[in-house]
Amino acid sequence: MINNAYLQDLKHKEDELALQYLPAVKAMAFRLKERLPSSVDFSDLSAIGTEELIKLARRYDEKLNNSFWGYAKKRVYGAMLDYLRSLDILSRASRKLVKAIDYAVQEYMLTHDEEPSDEELADILDESIEKVHEARIASNIYTVMPLHDQLQVGDEGAALVQIEKEELIGVIKKVLSSYKEREQMIIQLYYFEELTLKEISDILDITESRISQIHKSVIQKIKESIGA
Repeated sequence: MINNAYLQDLKHKEDELALQYLPAVKAMAFRLKERLPSSVDFSDLSAIGTEELIKLARRYDEKLNNSFWGYAKKRVYGAMLDYLRSLDILSRASRKLVKAIDYAVQEYMLTHDEEPSDEELADILDESIEKVHEARIASNIYTVMPLHDQLQVGDEGAALVQIEKEELIGVIKKVLSSYKEREQMIIQLYYFEELTLKEISDILDITESRISQIHKSVIQKIKESIGA
C-alpha cells in the first residue's frame, strides 16, 4: 500500500515536470511548422512532441542530468523529425521529378525574379499539376530535415555510406567557402538559428525565392562533391 502511494506520487511529479515544459514543446512545434508546407498539421507535431516529453519525464534521473529541458529538448525535436520521416512522402513522389523540378526552377529563375508556379512547372516538364504539387511538398518537407537526410535523397544514401563524418564536414566547409559571405549567412540562419525563409528575407533584404534557390544550390553542390 505504501509502495503504491509512493509510485503514484512519483508518477504525479514526473507528469508535473512534463506539464512545466509543455509550452516549450508547443513553441518548438510552432517554429517547425512555420518552416513546413500547410499539409503538415501543427497539432500532430505538438502531440508527437508532448508524447515524447511525457516519456522522457517518466524516465528522467536528475542525478544523471541536472537540466531536464537540456536533456529533453533534442530528443523531443528528434521525435518530431522522426514523425516527418514516417510520412515517407518522398516515396510517393517521384524522386526523379523532384530533381527535375529543382533544375527547372533554377533555369526559370535565370530570367525571372520568382519561382515558377506549379502550373508553369507542369507545363515546362509535361507533367500533371497534381504530381508537381506533391513533389514540391515532399521537397519542402525535406528542407527542414538535417543535412544528412537531405543528402540521402536521390541515391538512397549510397554515397553517404562511403564517406566518414569528418570527411563530410570537410566537404560541407569547402562547398560553403565557395559562396559569398551573404550566402553563407543564409545557411547559418536557416540551419543553426532555425529562422524561416520569411525571417531571413526580412533580415537580409532578399526574396524568399532567392533564398530557396541558394539553399538548393548548396545541397546540390554537396551531393555532387560526395558523388551522390
